[in-house]
Amino acid sequence: MDERRTLRVSQAVREELAEIVGFEMDDPRLLAVDVTAVHVSPDSRHATVMVAVRGTEQELNQALAALEHAQGFLRRQLASRLQLRHVPELQFEGDKNPDAEGRIDILLKRAKKSRGRAEN
Repeated sequence: MDERRTLRVSQAVREELAEIVGFEMDDPRLLAVDVTAVHVSPDSRHATVMVAVRGTEQELNQALAALEHAQGFLRRQLASRLQLRHVPELQFEGDKNPDAEGRIDILLKRAKKSRGRAEN
């Protein structure tokens, strides 16, 4: 797959996962989880999802376990939202040093979406 397409798919998957995890999942272990980055393989069969958790190492491990448990649900949601030939297998990893720029971008997009819902 073209490198630009891989980057676009990675960005789209990150945005959708951030939306799903941040607003649509009710698991209490996922309250402090932010999806910071997604790296999709060139064949788009596998994706490594980097997540940051505000909290302790134990909370990170619990959040990763919850995400692994919800992997099938997350893939089905991605399949229904994105027009991809292959929805990648998701592998979750803790992001020890989440970059501030990525987190700010996520928070701004969340604020825009929630503002749009409040106006309707």
